[in-house]
Amino acid sequence: MEQTLPKISIVTPSLNQAKFIEQTILSVLNQDYPDLEYFVIDGGSTDGTLEILRKFEGELSWISEPDNGQSNAINKGLRMATGQVLAYLNSDDMYLPGALQKVGEFFIKNPEASWLTGKCRIINIDGVEIRRFITIYKNFWLLTRNYQVLLMLDFISQPATFWQRKVLEMVGFFDEELQYAMDYEYSLRVGKQFDLYFLNEYLSAFRIHPSSKAGSSANAQFESDLRIVRNFSPSRFQLLLHTLHNKLVINFYRHFLGVN
Repeated sequence: MEQTLPKISIVTPSLNQAKFIEQTILSVLNQDYPDLEYFVIDGGSTDGTLEILRKFEGELSWISEPDNGQSNAINKGLRMATGQVLAYLNSDDMYLPGALQKVGEFFIKNPEASWLTGKCRIINIDGVEIRRFITIYKNFWLLTRNYQVLLMLDFISQPATFWQRKVLEMVGFFDEELQYAMDYEYSLRVGKQFDLYFLNEYLSAFRIHPSSKAGSSANAQFESDLRIVRNFSPSRFQLLLHTLHNKLVINFYRHFLGVN
């Protein structure tokens, strides 16, 4: 007997992303996934985002009100979600065609899996793939799915990551005190309790642009990563490895990509 695909709930936190949010929304709705619940949690945009959201009335649920940042918006959506499988997709990122079908089928075939991640492309403001070397590098470490490696470097791409509801029930919500790397902190929390499963498919695209957090300051991102790792690892050697890796990546960004 063929099993029914699980209900998937997607949350998109948003603030003044009118340039990209319609592409993000369409990448979710055009999945044609049979049991999809989609929330856009907007922080009170003033740039035309609300006009775009109104175009999709009946196809998604949305609210727009001041919030306390990205994690707060994600948590609002997760509290509204009723799906068996949960994820969030930022308002400048995209799912690739067929991604949700692959995720749903994976969970049916692997009922013991509590969370999974796939591969993710990196794109620029125009949607052109960039930083392919970094994608290859992350894909290499993804094959390990090793928690000790995760403490050294964040090889998990947030837009390609999905959790079963029981993960949220056991691990809780995102840390609303964090402005950077809240997804990394969540992965470390989840990884302490659940084995990570890997779906060897490209599921999403992560967009780098001047106004994005990742595009504006690699240093701030990595400094936040290090503070987070200190809460999960008492090992000075582990912290040293994480610090050295960050310095290598920052120097690579600075000298080869022109990112400060």
